Amino acid sequence: MSSKSSRSKSSKKEKILLSKIAEHELVPHAEIVPKDEAKRILKQMNAAPWQIPWIRASDPLVRIIGAKPGDVIKIVRKSPTAGEVVVYRIVVPG
Repeated sequence: MSSKSSRSKSSKKEKILLSKIAEHELVPHAEIVPKDEAKRILKQMNAAPWQIPWIRASDPLVRIIGAKPGDVIKIVRKSPTAGEVVVYRIVVPG
């Protein structure tokens, strides 16, 4: 078996595994924030990109949505006391 087909099978298994992770009830909803909206949000928060919390590009949630270093992502978590909590993270290499 060639290494190329081995990588292809590994990649397919990884995609299946990541999709199963994304469907779990405890995994929060996440989406990539468009660049213009990210600028607006950062201005509203009076913050520079490096001042918001980081999330590594290797994080399964980041890999599921396809975010790249430099992207800002919006994460919506369910909370028993607050209903929904929205947080923003900047994707960093790693």
